Amino acid sequence: MASLRFERVGKRFPDGTLALSDVSLAIADGEFVVLVGPSGCGKSTLLRSAAGLEDISTGRVFIGERDVTQRDPQDRDVAMVFQSYALYPHMTVFDNMAYGLRIRGLSKTEIGARVDVAADMLGLRPMLARKPRQLSGGQRQRVAMGRAIVREPKLFLFDEPLSNLDAKLRVQMRAELKLLNAQIGVTTLYVTHDQVEAMTMGDRVAVLGPALSDTETNLQQVATPAELYDRPANLFVAGFIGSPPMNLVPATLVPDGDGLAAQLGDSGLRLRLPQVPHAAALRRFVGGSVVLGIRPEFFGMGPPPTPDCAPLQVTVLITEMTGSDAYLHFDVPVPALARVPTADDLEPIDQNRVIARIDTRQVPARGQRTALWVDMARVHLFDPQTTLAIRPPHS
Repeated sequence: MASLRFERVGKRFPDGTLALSDVSLAIADGEFVVLVGPSGCGKSTLLRSAAGLEDISTGRVFIGERDVTQRDPQDRDVAMVFQSYALYPHMTVFDNMAYGLRIRGLSKTEIGARVDVAADMLGLRPMLARKPRQLSGGQRQRVAMGRAIVREPKLFLFDEPLSNLDAKLRVQMRAELKLLNAQIGVTTLYVTHDQVEAMTMGDRVAVLGPALSDTETNLQQVATPAELYDRPANLFVAGFIGSPPMNLVPATLVPDGDGLAAQLGDSGLRLRLPQVPHAAALRRFVGGSVVLGIRPEFFGMGPPPTPDCAPLQVTVLITEMTGSDAYLHFDVPVPALARVPTADDLEPIDQNRVIARIDTRQVPARGQRTALWVDMARVHLFDPQTTLAIRPPHS
């Protein structure tokens, strides 16, 4: 096993497209780290640079303490699992798993022993004599993983390995992959565009965004799943992590008695802010704009559970039922010119549609005027100019 480290990695393609800019990321020995972000943010390019399948324009790549930036893929001792499985259709499962070991000149006894261990681990023993066409998608993915496991590499690289599976099988394979990583303990870098997949699998998650210039990094935040969800570093991460995503609502910060409130547009609607640790950091925004980050679960109906919950009258536009929960869509008043940059679009978009998650026993009808509350103690605040979260110094 070994650690993996990217030092200020950049990649510009011959046609001038900037794929990666100034990406520095350290992955500890045995750690499972997931790269997540929208299409075109450089996830797969970064992964392939670790494998040696993509030359980088700037920076260095280290596996352990060895600089592998200029080394060929076969000299890096990594194993990669692709989205397409890349199995040999004319070979049996056993031969597909054993092929790389035969190329390396291992004995039949050693090859058989390694394949047996991996087959038992992945539940493939009854299928060793079958061809790929006789397997389901999930079974083919297990074979691709088994082929990587038998090599006993220092580093596993996964490039969206579950994207071809149906929803139910993806959930099952996520759990199996996580269990497999715990059993083997090999350093793993995993790429996905699915933020639910990222949050459920990674020890840490690295959120990437598109590279806008050589002076800005793609890397938006690296943290545990819980920290990404509870403490997003900026509007990009806030708008990307979460399903449904965080509501990002422009507001004006105004005095309210001995405290502060967020005023929504010209409606006179004010959401009073509680006494928060970052109150001092908020002072310079009084009279100016902020962005409220309100996750759907910060809303509720019925008696508010704490004094920090602010009332909100809304008209329901759409209701979505998921079984255990319901999602209410409604509009809130925001200034006509207020625009918030989001993870889905590099251009800022008008933002006044809000989603609230409530209990299915309390679902109002479409078009109904409904009383909600929002827990202002949990609301995030962002600087609309820098897009950074507003927090106390050194937090």
